[in-house]
Amino acid sequence: MAPSVPRTRAAAALRMKQIALDNQDRTIRRLRAQLATERRGLATTKKELEDTQVALEASHKVIAGLTEIGLSMSKKIERMKVKKQNVRANHVGCHQKFQARIHEAEDSMQAQHLLIKALVDEKDSLLQTIHGLQEANNAPAPFDGEWEEEPEEEPEEEEIEDIPLGEGEIDDD
Repeated sequence: MAPSVPRTRAAAALRMKQIALDNQDRTIRRLRAQLATERRGLATTKKELEDTQVALEASHKVIAGLTEIGLSMSKKIERMKVKKQNVRANHVGCHQKFQARIHEAEDSMQAQHLLIKALVDEKDSLLQTIHGLQEANNAPAPFDGEWEEEPEEEPEEEEIEDIPLGEGEIDDD
């Protein structure tokens, strides 16, 4: 038994080493399969990241374009506000000028009214003076305070016959 024991031990040790190697081989294959799966997952993730990067760059371009449009519109709005303020100021100025003209016209009309009233009062005073002088001189009164207006004569207009113009004639009106 002695000679077979070392062989059996050696065979058993070899067998154990073979089993250990087989286990390691299976572990390596399993780890390689996991590594391959992880690599495929990483490749997919990398592709997704690249697609996301492209989409992100496109979004940045769109945002930059929209920002430019927004800035342009803001500038236009500011110019329109300034223009509106100028128009409003111009309108206020014109309104004030027209109000001043209206007040001037009203003042002028009021002055004319006062002048007419003064002239009427003066006329009445002159008529009373004339009437007083006529009474003092015993002259007949040329008018007794009542006015008779003579109807205005309207000049007769000569009727002009409408003569139709022929073709090619020139109207010298």
